[in-house]
This record gives sequence, C-alpha cells and structure tokens, in this order.
Amino acid sequence: MQPDFWHQRWADNQIGFHQSSPTPLLLKYWPALGIAQGAQVFVPLAGKSLDMAWLAAQGHRVLGVELSQLAVEQFFAEHGLQPETRDSKYGRHHEAGGIELIVGDAFGLDADLLRDCAAVFDRAALIALPPDLRRRYARALYAALPAGCRGLLVTLEYPQAERDGPPFSVSEDEVQALYAGDWEIDLRDRRPIPADHPGFVAGVSRLDTAVYALRRR
Repeated sequence: MQPDFWHQRWADNQIGFHQSSPTPLLLKYWPALGIAQGAQVFVPLAGKSLDMAWLAAQGHRVLGVELSQLAVEQFFAEHGLQPETRDSKYGRHHEAGGIELIVGDAFGLDADLLRDCAAVFDRAALIALPPDLRRRYARALYAALPAGCRGLLVTLEYPQAERDGPPFSVSEDEVQALYAGDWEIDLRDRRPIPADHPGFVAGVSRLDTAVYALRRR
C-alpha cells in the first residue's frame, strides 16, 4: 500500500475500518496482560481509533503512529483535546490527554523511540498490509520493541481469493511465521463475525476474527 492510498481514503472519508466504539476483544483480553498504570502502550497505524482513548482511560500512556494528518487532527478534535505539537526525525508529534500521536511512517520508528513501550495493541495495522509489508512490519517494527513487551494482536481470517484487501486475511500459521522467532504467541480467541455485523467484510463467504496475546522474549 502506497501512502497516497491511505491519504485518499481519509480525504474521501472511506474509513469503514474505523469503529464507533472500543474493540470488544480489547476490553475482554487486555486486563489479563497485567499492564501497569502509567506504562506506555504502542498503537501502530492508529488512525483515530477509540481504542486509544480507552487505553488512556485505563491509566496508560499511549504512543501511536499514523500516516494521515487528517486522522490525527480528527482524533484530538473529536475528544475535545488541543494537542501540543513538535517535530522530530520521526515526524510531527501531537500530544494531549496522555496520548501522543506521531504523523509519520511507522517503518521509520526505531528502538530509541519505542524503548519505553511496555505493551502494543494492533487491531488494524497488520491486516491493513499486503504480504510483503506484513513481513517487513513484523521483522522491523516489532523487532524495535523491548524485551518483555506484551500485547494483543487482532486479525481477520477469510478466503483471500474471494476479494482483494485491505483488510487482508492473516491466518494463524502466518502469525506464527511472522512472530514466533522473537515472541511468545498465545491464541486467546477465534470467533465468526456474522454477515449482518457492521464489521463484516463485503464479498466474502465467511469471516472470523482472532486475538493473540504476545510477549517479547
């Protein structure tokens, strides 16, 4: 996916991936990770996800990265926050309410920036990327997270031949292939998404969602 693709999606308000409430699987499985209040949580390809507001409400410091300036501006405006801004080699930082969002390229982040991240939450990043970028994402960006980092990864599974992504189907076998070298992986849940659910992907015969707990070795 080229950056222009996502900029155009935001400009045209074609953001069906955005949810109007926090992810139920996040609410169900996050507490078991035991992430301390005040710990920093990384949210890649963050958009304007309400999951970030929920994580901040749990007492976490949220660090997100997002390509779209428009998405970041909308997030803070919709939460009544006026962020302070600054520029760095990573992009333009916007910070308010315990949430820091960087408008920049996720692949440009490094271990220096992510060294304080105790956890990561990925609902819409991995499944937004085609196979070649998924490999790069897991082997470069996740490799920059510190030992002991924990997190949740939410994926979708459907017959990929039935439609082009995004969102893309990511199987359990692929999750293992991408992460098992450096991360402990525990499948916590897999459930079907009904065809009448707002999150159902049009054009597919079946759709499942899965959630994995991760821990960096």
